[in-house]
Amino acid sequence: MNATAGTVPAYPPIPGHLRLSSRIAGALVGFLLLALAAIGATLWLSWQLEGAGAAINETGSLRKQEYRLAMLLGREVHTPGAGFDGAARAQVAAIDATLALVAQGDPQRPLGLPPTAAIRDSFDTMSAQWQREVRPLALHVLEARGEQRVLVLRHFLGVLDPYVDRIDGVVRLIESDNEVRTFWLRSSQLALMALAMGGTVALVYLMFSLIVRPVERLHAGMRSMADTDFGVRLEVDSKDEFGQLATGFNQMADRLERLYGSLEEKVRDKTAALEHKNRELALLYDSAAFLQARQTLEPMCEGFLDRILRYFGADGGSVRLTEPAGEKVHLVVQRGLPEEMVQAEHCMPLGDCLCGEAALVQQPAVHWLQPTTDAADASPCVRSGFGTVAVFQIFAQDQHLGVFSLHLRSKRHFDEREQALLETLGRLLGTAIENMRLAAREREMAISEERNMVARGLHDSIAQGLNFLNLQVQMLDDSLRQGQQQEAADIVPALRAGVKESYEDVRELLQNFRSRLEEDDLNSALRKAVRKFRDQTGIEACFQAEGTGKLPFSREEQLQILFIVQEALSNIRKHAQADSVSVRVSEEQDFSLSISDNGVGFDAFVESGIEDRRVGLHIMQERAAHINAELAIESRPGLGTTIRLHVAHGQRRAV
Repeated sequence: MNATAGTVPAYPPIPGHLRLSSRIAGALVGFLLLALAAIGATLWLSWQLEGAGAAINETGSLRKQEYRLAMLLGREVHTPGAGFDGAARAQVAAIDATLALVAQGDPQRPLGLPPTAAIRDSFDTMSAQWQREVRPLALHVLEARGEQRVLVLRHFLGVLDPYVDRIDGVVRLIESDNEVRTFWLRSSQLALMALAMGGTVALVYLMFSLIVRPVERLHAGMRSMADTDFGVRLEVDSKDEFGQLATGFNQMADRLERLYGSLEEKVRDKTAALEHKNRELALLYDSAAFLQARQTLEPMCEGFLDRILRYFGADGGSVRLTEPAGEKVHLVVQRGLPEEMVQAEHCMPLGDCLCGEAALVQQPAVHWLQPTTDAADASPCVRSGFGTVAVFQIFAQDQHLGVFSLHLRSKRHFDEREQALLETLGRLLGTAIENMRLAAREREMAISEERNMVARGLHDSIAQGLNFLNLQVQMLDDSLRQGQQQEAADIVPALRAGVKESYEDVRELLQNFRSRLEEDDLNSALRKAVRKFRDQTGIEACFQAEGTGKLPFSREEQLQILFIVQEALSNIRKHAQADSVSVRVSEEQDFSLSISDNGVGFDAFVESGIEDRRVGLHIMQERAAHINAELAIESRPGLGTTIRLHVAHGQRRAV
């Protein structure tokens, strides 16, 4: 059965006994069982031969033990009291032990009589003769006295030779049985060799018939297929996996033969689809690159609209944004719309016309317009001659910002792929608009924050100085009214000093506000600030930098650190009465800055309420918090002041 294009053929399940794996596994298991049986028989025969060999040795040793017993009895008879009695009795016990060992066997050595009735009967007869006749005579020789000993010994010797002959008979029977078993062992080994050779041949034939031959047929079919011979078919002669492979190969050949006939048409279709995809990607890339550029709202919307109009071949279009209150839709840019329509829809409520309706429901919509003879009831788009109006949403994340529309004079269908493309473009435009708004808000916040900083600086320094001058002027006016010339003359130096102090404060604030980093090098800017402080005040000041920073600071953070140093130097000039200042920077994993002077110092706890001495400290604390830094002030009366700024490695932000 041939599978139709685009469908997967269903193959019937293979019976268990016909599966290739089952047949191969069955053959291997059968061969393994035969091999194990042959090996087991060989091992059993060799075990029996080894046990019988040990039995021959032990039984044969009885002859030596019997003759040794006879020798010991003879010495005991002829030389009584020489100690041969105990040796003879020990020899009797050894013969008993040997007979018991051979009779019982020892599987660990191994040792055992062959399991035949003749050998077992002969051995039992020999053992019984020892127990009934030979052993009692040997013990009687040891127990007799005088001339009777010699007579008993002669009788024992007369019985011993036939008994040894019986032992020889048992040994010969065991040896004869061993010869038979050796023959069977050799035969089983030869059979095992034959089984190995036959099994190898059988397995090779089995593998060749089950695997090699079908694979060769498949390989030959694939080579023919590679030569564009799509008429080749394989013979299905089995119901196993290779049979299904052959069936699948034939089905694949059928399908390839059909596909090859319509290959040119499919190539054209695929090429057109790829070109369409490339155009979509080019539009997305061009739009994303254009929207990322820094620009104002109208040029950005105009460029966006021009791109989608050119891509879709639309006759007109517009971009409309909803106001924050969400009640009206404002026309930002348009292309190809009549002036009357632009004036009428420049700002319209949500729900009016097609664009307003789409903005209200926040869903894309494609409208096919029908011309009408009644111009009064016709919509502005119909009156303008448009046949299709497509409206799509502008989103930034989940926030709805507005809509954009495409106007075409003919009827046009937008498929799912084109609608998805337009929705993606709407989200790109929404993200760009939202980023522009966020950037504007960030600039406003930065300007507002800096203005607040300037206002605090003016209020905390210059305003207090002017307040002091105002009080002095009032006192001068009162003194002149009262004619106290000396008191008025004493006030004039204080006024002059206050004016000079305020002038220097204004000049220093202006200098700080105008501070800029000439290059992206914080240490150079700090060194320049310290040198300017030394030149203006005449106070000995030095700058020292150690280490190499692991992470750079942004320019905003560098400016804040520069302002902190300038504020600290200003406080030293006004309050410290110092003649030596040291500024040190240490840049490793963490950033550390210290400004030390040898001035009069102060007690932070006692003077916490004296605001005129702590104005600069408040400003420095605020700037340090702005860059996530820690600011510590160490000061004691008469011991100078040290200000330490520390920025941890985790708080340092890369440029």
